[in-house]
Amino acid sequence: MLDLNEVRSQYLRELEGSVLPFWLKYGIDKENGGIYTGLDRDGTLLESDKSVWFQGRALWTFSTAYLQLGKKKEYLEAANTIVKFLDAYCFDEDGRMFFRVTKDGKPVIKRLRYFFSETFAIIGYATYYRATGIEKYKTKALDLLEFVEKIRTEKGVLIPKFNQDTEPSIGFGGPMILLNVLSEIRPICPERKDWIDAYMKKLLNEVETYFVRDDMHLVLEQCAPDGTFMADHYEGRLLNPGHAIEGAWFIMNEGKNKNDKHLIDLGLKMLDWMWAIGWDEEEGGGIIQYKDALGLPVSEYHQDMKFWWPQCEAAIANLLAYSLTKDDKYLYRFALVDEYIHDRFVDPEYGEWFGYFHRDGTLATRIKGNLYKGPFHIPRMYLKCIEIIDSMN
Repeated sequence: MLDLNEVRSQYLRELEGSVLPFWLKYGIDKENGGIYTGLDRDGTLLESDKSVWFQGRALWTFSTAYLQLGKKKEYLEAANTIVKFLDAYCFDEDGRMFFRVTKDGKPVIKRLRYFFSETFAIIGYATYYRATGIEKYKTKALDLLEFVEKIRTEKGVLIPKFNQDTEPSIGFGGPMILLNVLSEIRPICPERKDWIDAYMKKLLNEVETYFVRDDMHLVLEQCAPDGTFMADHYEGRLLNPGHAIEGAWFIMNEGKNKNDKHLIDLGLKMLDWMWAIGWDEEEGGGIIQYKDALGLPVSEYHQDMKFWWPQCEAAIANLLAYSLTKDDKYLYRFALVDEYIHDRFVDPEYGEWFGYFHRDGTLATRIKGNLYKGPFHIPRMYLKCIEIIDSMN
């Protein structure tokens, strides 16, 4: 039987001895502020432009590490430089955020069909407020959340990915990520609990009604606005097991916080279905990137790869499920994911993790970061798993 206290010690050691130091040493831009994420295996800078997603995500990471790991000054100092860069350079005049900026903050890309830069800034601001008590960051987080809801719901504000007159559709990603945003907002504004609870209920209903499919035993990424399965389109059949498993633990976490058995069972169901679909028994394990809902070929070129972040989400989800149910199958799955991560992703020589493997377990690229990989999913896995283990002791 896996000793979770030993796992806790190992995760804390890897987090504070390898993962966070890598980004503190090589990612933090001491000249311009903010954080770089385009790094080679050894920390060499490969891309000087900065991901706006990761200014918000890294702000969350270092603020959370400061709160959870003993209020160490190096974590708060990193958060301080990141939040200053975020404030100064990552918002356009219309209030929307950029996706990519130069090292000194000049705009490079602004993606008008998404609001993920904004959602990551919200969780960063909310946690930074918890770490510092600086009131304006609570206000920034709440104001930005209201802005996101306007962007999301007012017709014509977002530029849709698909023509909504020709092929109308809705996606899992929006409500799923907002569940996490609300869970990060709730601790900073107890006075708005009723509003947050109502918003959370609306999102949970959206996820359960449209994307969690009892008729197919899977979680869709996209469907028609009335919930119809879009069987004759690649996008309609696309399954993203890691994404659905991430959503599953968000929902289980909400069920745990509210002592709501229905939500816990909903999250467990999503986890069980998507684990069965995503865990690659044929090629040595790991959560595969994409599958087709009908077992047909998938169009994306990286459909059979093993990325870092689905492994992180599977570890959190299975450990949380075990803590809620004490069912050994979840502990067994957690052990499988943990072994897969340590056999492949963890880099014992230079620290941090590799990000991309082919299906057969061979390394696809040695880079440690890019516009999508940086200090978020991995440190969040360690922090969340430590928190879950502590809750069981």
